[in-house]
Amino acid sequence: MSPSRVLVLNSGSSSLKYQLLDMGDSSRLAVGLVERIGEQTSRLKHTPAGGESRERGGAIADHDAALKAVAEELAKDGLGLDSPELAAIGHRVVHGGKSFTEPTVVDDAVLAEIERLIPVAPLHNPANLTGIRTAQALRPDLPQVAVFDTAFHTTMPESAARYAIDVKTADEHRVRRYGFHGTSHAYVSRATAGLLGKDPAETNVIVLHLGNGASASAVRGGKCVDTSMGLTPLEGLVMGTRSGDMDPAVIFHLMRVGGMSADEIDTLLNKKSGLIGLCGDNDMREIRRRVDEGDEQAELAFDIYIHRLKKYIGAYYAVLGRVDAVAFTAGVGENAAPVREAALAGLEELGLVVDGERNAVRGDEARLISPEGSRVAVAVVPTDEELEIATQTYALVIGSGNHT
Repeated sequence: MSPSRVLVLNSGSSSLKYQLLDMGDSSRLAVGLVERIGEQTSRLKHTPAGGESRERGGAIADHDAALKAVAEELAKDGLGLDSPELAAIGHRVVHGGKSFTEPTVVDDAVLAEIERLIPVAPLHNPANLTGIRTAQALRPDLPQVAVFDTAFHTTMPESAARYAIDVKTADEHRVRRYGFHGTSHAYVSRATAGLLGKDPAETNVIVLHLGNGASASAVRGGKCVDTSMGLTPLEGLVMGTRSGDMDPAVIFHLMRVGGMSADEIDTLLNKKSGLIGLCGDNDMREIRRRVDEGDEQAELAFDIYIHRLKKYIGAYYAVLGRVDAVAFTAGVGENAAPVREAALAGLEELGLVVDGERNAVRGDEARLISPEGSRVAVAVVPTDEELEIATQTYALVIGSGNHT
């Protein structure tokens, strides 16, 4: 009998998120997070299925020490990394460029290409590489699989993926629209089709992944044909701390008139813009509380957020031509009923209607919030990027026979 467990690792610059899943029934055996790696105040929180959470503090020097600490916690629950039940380790890798269109078993050539993509993902790919190399050192005999955030979007036609700049310059510097949150968009578009009782290959969905980072995608027959993020995750919707779409000449203006450096503008647009730049808060719950209290600055920030979101819904409706469903997902999309209601308000002529009572219900299950008989379904579909990574990893490893 084949091993059925997959460990999913999501390595950040100073963090390591992990989940151990049994692909026999897609159940979670353990989940956890290591924070503040490299600091004296590091923290590991580990939760086994059906058990109490455990925490440990103290300095965790690097990702190697972090993964070893995770392995120790898993071993306490009889789920150690030396288990013959472990089929593979799946890694979230943010940027795969044009090279990686599907999950890939890691070898030296794959590592070299992920490294070559660092200039277009300087915050993410180095940390992802560290996680892979650390896991390789700990279990060199085990398949390591890279699952790329960008892969789902590689089906975009050139008309959607290319910017209208000089072709030679664009190709030389890899300037094109890649898109991100791909594992979420893949999972949610497929789960939405399932909710409707339809074949994903025959279903058109607009997916709205609304978290602190936010992106929209137009999915035709299970394939992405457009998405809001571009070369980097900065393009598109208004986000927690990112500006989203903006006249690129603003950058030249801030350089020439504001005397700002490229690094200062990078920080401004990625970390000090979006909702936090508009009203000082990037938590939608706090923004809605302020709106309810009559705070005009919070209200304007909310209106700008919704205006941009509504523009993308309309644009992707036009791109798809026929829409079967609009699906809201991620932290804001799943939990902020006022965002869902406001985003679709006034779009009744397009068949987009939200049922107030259904929209107000909170829950962890995928559900419809449109009235019965609506021309276009409106759904709330909790995303599960870890399960998607594990599913893709397991299918690749077991399908290829490339497991221990």
